[in-house]
Amino acid sequence: MLPPTDLPVRDVLPELLAALAAAGSAVLVAPPGTGKTTLVPLALAGLIDGLDPAGGHGSGNGRERGRIVVAEPRRIAARAAARRMADLLGEPVGGTIGFAVRGEQRTSAGTRVEVVTTGLLVQRLQRDPDLPGAAAIMIDECHERHLETDLALAFGIDVRANLRPDLLLLAASATAQADRIAEALGSPTGARAPVVEATGGMHPVEILWCPPPAGITPPHGLRVDPRLLDHVAATITRALAETDGDVLAFLPGAGEIAAVTGRLRTGAGVDVLPLHGRLPGAAQDAALRPVPGRRRVVLATAVAESSLTVPGVRVVVDAGLARVPRTDLARGLDSLVTVRASRAAATQRAGRAGRESPGWAYRCWSQAEHDRLPAHPEPEIAAADLTAFALHLACWGAPGGHGLALLDPPPDAAATVATATLHDLGAIDADGRATPRGRALAAIGAHPRLARALLDGTTLVGPRRAAEVVALLSDDTGRPGGDDLAALWRSLRQGHDRAATGRWQDEVRRLQRSAPRTAPAGAGPQVPDDLAAATVVGLAFPERLARRRRADGRNYLMASGTAAELPEGSGLAGFEWLAIAVADRPPGRRDARIRLAVPLDEATAREVGAPLLVEADEVTWADGAVRARTVTRLGAIELAARPQRSPDPAQVAAAVQDGLRREGLAVLHWTPGALALRQRLAACRAGLGDPWPAMDDDTLLARLDLARAAGRTDLRRADLRRVDVAAALRALLSGDQTGRLDELAPERIQLPSGSKIAVDYTDPDAPALPVKVQEVFGWRTAPQVAGHPLRLRMLSPGGRPVAVTSDLESFWRTGYPAVRSELRGRYPRHPWPDDPLTAPPTRRAAPRRRP
Repeated sequence: MLPPTDLPVRDVLPELLAALAAAGSAVLVAPPGTGKTTLVPLALAGLIDGLDPAGGHGSGNGRERGRIVVAEPRRIAARAAARRMADLLGEPVGGTIGFAVRGEQRTSAGTRVEVVTTGLLVQRLQRDPDLPGAAAIMIDECHERHLETDLALAFGIDVRANLRPDLLLLAASATAQADRIAEALGSPTGARAPVVEATGGMHPVEILWCPPPAGITPPHGLRVDPRLLDHVAATITRALAETDGDVLAFLPGAGEIAAVTGRLRTGAGVDVLPLHGRLPGAAQDAALRPVPGRRRVVLATAVAESSLTVPGVRVVVDAGLARVPRTDLARGLDSLVTVRASRAAATQRAGRAGRESPGWAYRCWSQAEHDRLPAHPEPEIAAADLTAFALHLACWGAPGGHGLALLDPPPDAAATVATATLHDLGAIDADGRATPRGRALAAIGAHPRLARALLDGTTLVGPRRAAEVVALLSDDTGRPGGDDLAALWRSLRQGHDRAATGRWQDEVRRLQRSAPRTAPAGAGPQVPDDLAAATVVGLAFPERLARRRRADGRNYLMASGTAAELPEGSGLAGFEWLAIAVADRPPGRRDARIRLAVPLDEATAREVGAPLLVEADEVTWADGAVRARTVTRLGAIELAARPQRSPDPAQVAAAVQDGLRREGLAVLHWTPGALALRQRLAACRAGLGDPWPAMDDDTLLARLDLARAAGRTDLRRADLRRVDVAAALRALLSGDQTGRLDELAPERIQLPSGSKIAVDYTDPDAPALPVKVQEVFGWRTAPQVAGHPLRLRMLSPGGRPVAVTSDLESFWRTGYPAVRSELRGRYPRHPWPDDPLTAPPTRRAAPRRRP
């Protein structure tokens, strides 16, 4: 039995056990370092003296009860928690306390508490939802809101409600945001699960604000300004000088840990140790084990934030950054990005300094910046790739999460993309239910794309090589640097980096055990390793098959339609085809950046990208012409094309319409008659309104029917100029409108003099008629044209403008006398009567008199 311990959670264990006994589920809120991860499982198993897991006090040996399953979000935390509990019992790991993570398991028939990763728990629940032999599930660090944590919690709630009402379910969180979890764990009647909170026990931590010098570039993509890393290294050096105890520094990733390690000059007696999830177990253990007489600087990622305790730490140096997954749904690119840590994360990190005694937290930002940080980190479900998540839901029988107590529903756009991907993989049917192939993919314990590559690649390249490449593509293998996947594969095989090779080999063995055995280990076509690697990558990411598109050899077009670029100096530059395994698009860049790829040939691209191969007739507008071709494409990549002899006239007409929309109406040949007709119709629209059609460019581009041009297969600009635009305009009119057009908007008006003058419709709101004054003698009013009073531009006998009027009767009374007075001396041969309304109109001057 466990001896008494003074960890803060010890005080609330009786309350917690009683709540679980009464309700069957509960939420425990306990800050990091209070002992929730180590003491609570032991209490549930009846391994703490004086506590009865049934809820009361008694002997509580608990030996007859089932196993307690503790789920941690990370492997490093699972191994560390098991080791800590085993140390408290004075036993080796694998006895009463065991653990199981991907690729490693240390349990026995006598194991009472088993610590697993949340991903492994989800896999077990999928295989057997009854979870035989388990008495309780404790899901730790629920506040981190990883996808697998959300799934494990939802599946556990469903199992309790429908299969195992006796199964105890405990959700543990390091923050006080427990309301939503308590509601999800509550009973069907709506009663919330009880919430038990452990407080106190943490020593005071002094916060020191250490903002870097001005001019530091904010993080974007994976890039962190090197000047910030300089500042973090300087702050660690300062902390070593000003304080005692070990230093725990938080950085966003393994690359930044290596960079800061290279910048530190700590002197004798100080060990600098990395701590992140991709390290071998021995290196992780070294970072978690104090060495008497030596001081340590532990450079850690978020693994040390809440689910892992680093003994001996008195000082925290926080860079203030976090690395989170992001998915570019439009381009199908997944990546990790660096963001500012939340205030909640900063609080948890600082708390690590007060775990064992008063401590210090050096924050590499200002207090003003701190106040602007988000309060809590964003749930992973809000921004990550949901393909694996959606497959788990489908295999559970709850497509889309319907009927499950998910803390947040999947975002619609991401769920739609994930569902489409699973359909393409053959993993789900039309109703969203998992197919047998989908269940086989889910059982492999890898992303569905990689699982597909493993299954189908086994036939094409052999099971061993398929597993090796998939292991290399896995996020958990710790790839070394470089963008040439084949070169990295060779390096791992040759063991240049023992740690990376060992981790990779473990994953290879696990994948080989997980995949259905369809062929002997050495089977598979004898294709070269480079093509084997490209085959597996292409199976996993067919939309990332890419073809060179520019002469410099670094620019490619992916089958998805996204442009991608190799970095300068890449050894892959110049290859015609690439299978791209990893690409991202940093903020501010239009094209994707290729981070890991392997060359291949077109035949292999066609083979692995077969679902994307399409041959279709295409009639398009390009460079002022209609192109009619039969095109073979691999997604967006054009492979071959041949001219069509007899394209579909409707497609040709549609292409012309598209060309008009892009290039405008000026590409047509507007004869004077067509232009005049357009102006007349515009005047009718302006003066009479509906149903007369509008004549603006947008309307005409949308409505003009150029079917008369559809019979030609090579319609260049010269050909389009033969289109009868006037006929196309008249086609917009009804029969009644066509019959009345000349009446309402005549091309010419006959004057009292007998002349027929063309109406000027340039201004659709004011049709005009240029007339000489003498030709309209006798006209009392000007006619109506297209619903407008005709505007008369009165001209002198010499054709010069003298007046403009739409009120002819008023002009005769007030305007004509002034015009007559001014012009009759200049034009004596033309009549200038006193009364123009009674004078005969004329278009000729009087003949000259003979002397």
